[in-house]
Amino acid sequence: MFDNVQSKNNSNAINVNSMVDFTLLDARATNADIEKLCDIAYKNQYYSVCVNPINVSYAKGYILQNLGGELKVVTVIGFPLGANLTQIKVDEAVLAIKDGADEVDVVINIGKAKSGNYRFIQEELASIKKLAKKRIVKAIIETCYFDENELLSICSACVKSKIDYIKTSTGFGTGGATEHIISLIHREVAGKCKIKASGGIRTREQAVNLINLGANRIGTSHVI
Repeated sequence: MFDNVQSKNNSNAINVNSMVDFTLLDARATNADIEKLCDIAYKNQYYSVCVNPINVSYAKGYILQNLGGELKVVTVIGFPLGANLTQIKVDEAVLAIKDGADEVDVVINIGKAKSGNYRFIQEELASIKKLAKKRIVKAIIETCYFDENELLSICSACVKSKIDYIKTSTGFGTGGATEHIISLIHREVAGKCKIKASGGIRTREQAVNLINLGANRIGTSHVI
């Protein structure tokens, strides 16, 4: 499931690698795949591994027992469509944190956003942030489905909700992180929350370009 397992220890590895959420959200992922994910992330000094909620406990246990607890564990909520009831998302986040998740990436309700109900987006995210026990919460806004005006309104709702990051994509939509989108979000949030670039990032050069434009975290399933 991984393109390359070679460690990338070079002069700029620490700066870039320490910002990477190394991701495996394939429904077919086995325990052995989760172990491999963690081993690669540890070898490359990535910030975290990002896994589905069912795999949080296993990943956390493996990291604690075998990797000295060095890696964070990130999981996804309401993934990949964002169309769950708010209470389901809240419960999913609470259970994931109980299982050991250090951060949760929450897919916003895309239909509500397309309908212009940005207050719903704000309130849903705020309710999850409130119960996250100081864990980092990221809003996945699936940028490929929105025009620029919609994206600006969504960013405003996210900032008002007090979430920590805006994340571009699930990786399951029709597009991922682009330089234009990262620049747009960066200008709009103006440092009021951070940005996670994800979706279609396959090379170190892509990651560096997006970081230079304002991304604070990189989500990728590729060794970069």
